[in-house]
Parts: sequence; C-alpha cells; structure tokens
Amino acid sequence: MELRELLRGVEILETNADLSADITGVSYDSRLTQPGDLFVAMAGYATDGHRFIPMAREKGAVCVLCQERPEGEGAYVLTPDSRSALAQVGKNWYGDPAAQMTLVGVTGTNGKTTTTYLLKDILEQVLGAKVGLIGTNQNMIGGEVLPTERTTPESFELQGLFRRMADAGCTHVVMEVSSHALFLKRVGGVRFAVGIFTNLTQDHLDFHGTMENYCDAKALLFRQCDHGVYNADDAWAGRVTAGAACDLTSIGEHSADLAARNIVLTAEGVAFDAVTAEETVPVQVGIPGGFMVYNALGVLAAAKLLGVSLTDSAHVLRHSAHVKGRVEVVPTDGDYTILIDYAHTPDALENVLTSARGFAKGRVVALFGCGGDRDRTKRPKMGAIAARLADFVIVTSDNPRTEEPGAIIQDILTGMTGTATPYAVVENRIEAIHYAMDHHQPGDVIILAGKGHETYQIVGREKRHLDEREVVAAYIRQRKERA
Repeated sequence: MELRELLRGVEILETNADLSADITGVSYDSRLTQPGDLFVAMAGYATDGHRFIPMAREKGAVCVLCQERPEGEGAYVLTPDSRSALAQVGKNWYGDPAAQMTLVGVTGTNGKTTTTYLLKDILEQVLGAKVGLIGTNQNMIGGEVLPTERTTPESFELQGLFRRMADAGCTHVVMEVSSHALFLKRVGGVRFAVGIFTNLTQDHLDFHGTMENYCDAKALLFRQCDHGVYNADDAWAGRVTAGAACDLTSIGEHSADLAARNIVLTAEGVAFDAVTAEETVPVQVGIPGGFMVYNALGVLAAAKLLGVSLTDSAHVLRHSAHVKGRVEVVPTDGDYTILIDYAHTPDALENVLTSARGFAKGRVVALFGCGGDRDRTKRPKMGAIAARLADFVIVTSDNPRTEEPGAIIQDILTGMTGTATPYAVVENRIEAIHYAMDHHQPGDVIILAGKGHETYQIVGREKRHLDEREVVAAYIRQRKERA
C-alpha cells in the first residue's frame, strides 16, 4: 500500500517521506519490525517507543510515524498523537472493516463479560446474525473461539480482528471496551451503534489515579456511539453521561426508561418485570445475584435499540447458559457448593457474597486474594467486605506478579482488623482450595473469587497454569482414592 493511502485521515504536522513509497507492513514494536514496514512510535506508560526508532530503522522500516521529531537520517512523518494515528492507520490497512458491521461496546467495572455473552445469544437466536465477540474471557467469530491477552486489543490488532470477523460473515460485533482502551485510544475511530455503561466502582486506580479520571475514561464511549444505554442507579451516571454525544436510554430499578419491577432473587437466578412507558414484559435469567438485574436490563435495552423486541429478548434470556467464571457452579463431592467468580474489585466481591447469603443453606465461605502491581487501596476494602459478609474467610494469593504474596495478604488483613469473623491465611492458592474443601460443612457455599475464567496465575513475570475447576476435580479424585 502506498504511504499516502496508509496515512489517509492522519493529521500530519511535517514529513520528509516519499508519500508514494510502498509499505508492506505496519509495526509498533521494534522487535517485530520487518523490512518494508511503517513503524509507529508511541509514547507508552512503561516505555517510550521513540527510543526504539533506531532499532526499527536497522530492521528495515521504510518510514517512522511519530509525535516527536526523530534524530538521525531516515524518513519520518510527524503527527500530534501517535496513538490516534495508529488507530487510523489500522482502519486504512484493513479497509475499515468495522463499517461493514453493527458494533456494540460495553464498558463499566463489572458486568461487561456477562452482558456481551447474553447480547450475543439474543442477536444470534432472534436475528439469525453471525456475531463476533471481543472480551476478557475470549474472542469469538460466531462459534469459533480465539484466545485473548487483554480485554480490548491494541488498535491495529483490533482492526485486524474486525477484518477477520467481517470476512467470516459477521454482521454484528459485541465487545468489552475497557477504560484503558478508551483512554489509550485502542478504539480510536471506531463507531458503535450502541454503547452500554454497566456501573463504576473502584478498580484500576493504579493506572487512572482517581475515580474521577477512571469515570472520565469510561465516559469517552458515549462520544463515539449512536445510542447509549446507562445504569441510572449508579452514583457516577451523571458524570458518565455529561459529555455524551448520542441519544441516551436509562435503565434501573427506580425511575428509568427501562425499569425493573417486582424483582425476585433466588439461588436459581433472577426474575423481574421489564417496564417501559409502552409495555411490561416478564423476564427470567438463570444466573443468580441482584447485579444480574442490571446486566439483563442493559442487554434488553441494547437489543431493543437493535430491533429486537423485549418479548423476544426475554425468551432467549430464559434459556441462556452461564458465562464461564461468572457465578459458575463447580461439581463437588458432598453437600456443599463451590462457585467460581471473577470478583476482583470491592463491589464485585460484595455483590457475589451478598447473592450467596441469599441462598446458602450453610455458611458463606470467601476465598480470595488481590492482584500484585495493581491498586493497593482496594485490598483492605476487600478484606473488610469479606469479613462483613462471609462466615469464614480464606485469604490467599491471586496474581501476585512481582510483589511478595505475603505483603499483599497483609494489606488485605488490615481491613479485617477488629472483626469477629474467623479466617485462615493459606498463601498457596491450590492449598487454599484444598483447605476450603477439607473444612467444609454441610450446606456451605464456597466462593473462589478473583480468578474466574482465568486458567493461569502470574507469579513474578511467569504465567503458570492454574485452572480452579481442575484443582477441585483433581482433589476430589485424590480424596476418593485415599478413601
């Protein structure tokens, strides 16, 4: 592709490059640069890509796209924002595939994954659509599963994924849009037919610094949507919608365009009446927890904006399967229940423990840790929540990364100081799960919180295999063999 075509729509401050030069590839990691590439140098948060311009040139980059004038000989294009430029370059390279499909973006602290899966079900079953899915658990093209490394891919990879989806016949894409992705412009230039805001609670403050900054990053979604759906009951709803450049639909349990009335919560799921000014439709979802009411409302509202009636959506939700790692029931060998849930924020932990209290016949046992190299301020808060809502707490490791697991655990225990709730500290997560199973009592609900869909644990910089479903199943086999 000619350089001028690749740069179509990119703001150029100055250049010494031959715009008719043939570009055979695009890279933004100098280690992956190939001869003939356009190398995009981005100012990062761990490192600055401008430092690696010499390496990219040595590896054969034809031209450099950057926001700081580079030193040395070589072709360059200067732009005010390399991240925005990379997003536009990706659209041009792949032929703007998103324009061929209807996109739905979901942002919020909790509920993004469940929302995308339920909406995918509805669009497939009611509209007969082939739907692409992008998110935390995995990426999907229809029924084909693709691995994923982050919630929202970098902009160039995202455009490549859109291209694969469009070429495979996808008519719709539902995707999680993280606050990082919005702030770092990974979805730059992407237009969403519908954007959904689920909620905002403490998370990622290691990156954003303040809740206000975190909220403002989420709010960016409503500036690139045709229609927005937002949780009117959320404390941050006013700030999220303040700068919206789209039509807005509110959801909630109180005053909203689409409201939930007559809510019933059970161990089997939730039931409520979905009420608008024109109609009332009964809804059932086989996933327990009061938070599921809001997830379902968001899905119903988005589907309605895409042409699916509330009645048709409700029919699909009644039969939708559980989402992996979200209040997921794991088979056990006795009169007790094990649930795996991704709850890794204070609000998410409170939600899942509160839900369990509503149906547990015995104790509610919380097993959790907190991630290393992440927001430390949420650790004592999660400890306090566990001590308040659980009958027994097992504090263990999550993904300690480069922090000492014991230090993370001490931060959690700070929040449990002065509580009467009994607890145990078992640093090794596998041993902690064994401990929970060995010490269960009849009717207990044991919640393994924090890992959810993840099948690994990050210790230091090493990613080790750890699937909690396998841990439980293997220990059940061991106990049977010993019996």
